[in-house]
Amino acid sequence: MPSIFHKTKLPRATAEGVMLGENVRNSRSMIALISGSILIGLLLVLTEGNVIAAAAIIICTTIIILTFYRLDYGFLLFVGMVLLFDQYPPRGFDKSIIGFEYFQNLKYFPLFSSIDLAAINPIELQLGLLLIIWALLIVMGKQVFLQPIPVWLAALMFFLWLTISAVYGIGRGGDFLPALWELRALFYFGILFFFVPQVIQSKEQLQKLMWVCILAISFKVVQGVVRLVRLGFNFGERTELTNHEDPLFFISLFVLLFGFVVFGCSGKQRRFLLWSLLPMFIVFILAQRRATYVALGVALVAFIILLPGKERLTMLKVIAPLLVIAGLYLAAFWNSESSIGLPAQLVKSSFSVDQKGAGERYYSNLYREFENYNLAMTLKKSPVIGIGFGNKYDQPISLTFIPFSLRDYIPHNEIFWLAVKMGGVGFFLFWFFFDAFVFQAAFVFAHLRDPYLKTICAVSMIAILCQIVVSYVDLQLTFYRNMIYLGVLMGLLPTLKMLDTKNEETPLVDEKRPLYAL
Repeated sequence: MPSIFHKTKLPRATAEGVMLGENVRNSRSMIALISGSILIGLLLVLTEGNVIAAAAIIICTTIIILTFYRLDYGFLLFVGMVLLFDQYPPRGFDKSIIGFEYFQNLKYFPLFSSIDLAAINPIELQLGLLLIIWALLIVMGKQVFLQPIPVWLAALMFFLWLTISAVYGIGRGGDFLPALWELRALFYFGILFFFVPQVIQSKEQLQKLMWVCILAISFKVVQGVVRLVRLGFNFGERTELTNHEDPLFFISLFVLLFGFVVFGCSGKQRRFLLWSLLPMFIVFILAQRRATYVALGVALVAFIILLPGKERLTMLKVIAPLLVIAGLYLAAFWNSESSIGLPAQLVKSSFSVDQKGAGERYYSNLYREFENYNLAMTLKKSPVIGIGFGNKYDQPISLTFIPFSLRDYIPHNEIFWLAVKMGGVGFFLFWFFFDAFVFQAAFVFAHLRDPYLKTICAVSMIAILCQIVVSYVDLQLTFYRNMIYLGVLMGLLPTLKMLDTKNEETPLVDEKRPLYAL
């Protein structure tokens, strides 16, 4: 038997064919390298040596080509960029944010500063590209499977009233640009709620989407750990470690991991989340977002309620000792000023109304109380249809200055804010839409058999509850990243239902000829 190291002599014709193939590949690589170098050189000349502008052109071209080749790949890239980049810098970390320009209007850039129509941002351009290519697929007669939209009537009424409130608000003297900033995130959410089930239609696509979410959110954990190390594990006067919305995303991954464990779903995603659980929880705590502490508690309670009897008992056996430990910790460090007592102090400041108990967050709590009073007084003037978007809410109690340009339009409590802007009619439609979705999702959840699909369904429902909790005390309905992520999770419901019932041997996506290729 010849050794594996024995060199076998190939027939001459075969050897010549192999050499020819290698030469062709080398020639193609050389042509690609030369063409790329020429292209980069031309871009640098055209941009007068501006490396950033040249890189932006290359990136944009790559995104367009990739999206035309596979719409689902372009969509995954869009979701990854939204979760990976930073819309707002945490205080004290202005120089370490990533992709801030992705969320800014084009007017922010000197090249477009004098163009009125440049009140549009890269997110909207990329989202528009996805929608245009999807429409082209339909026009060209490609195999596009249209999925139904869950609770479509409730969704339609809510977004229709949003539009009416915007037109009404601007018509009665409101400002267009503030109205645009107020509504953008909500309409991103609506577009994704409709668009996701039209793109994510196979188990493979769903798994890739979840990988994108897991990896992008986990990068924010790494970002938080790096910042913590650079600070020497000392916050100083800083009150936050990551973006406001990042801890909310961490909760969705906590629930995802709980679901994998409880429903017996094994795989690489479960292993990855298990390894990243400890650093993620540490960054979650040190992010110092009090509202997300409450949201995590709500998420755990909601998850336990969703579980069947046997799994619920198992979960309670795990949670009960943790609750006892948490209670003992709060009791021990309730009045402690040490760094290890930071989470206890944050919880304490959330419930304390006196200055001594709330500490340095007393004035933050008081500011929110003044805002809520002003919102209540404003709502009294127009309780049915609201004041409309683009209008300032009244301030019978003058608010102190904070570095937020839309302070007079958007308060911290964005649940009350919706009532003021849309009135009782719009407020009812808001709750009707989300309640109807949760009811339908709970019905689907109860009938799902696949543990992976069941877990994602639970994440989508609980994400709604957490979003409402944090939006009650913080600016979270107008943050782009929040609402896009929520729209993605909620938009998966029709796909989960379809994948659980269809035969996986006949996938919607042909791997040899991708469904979303032009």
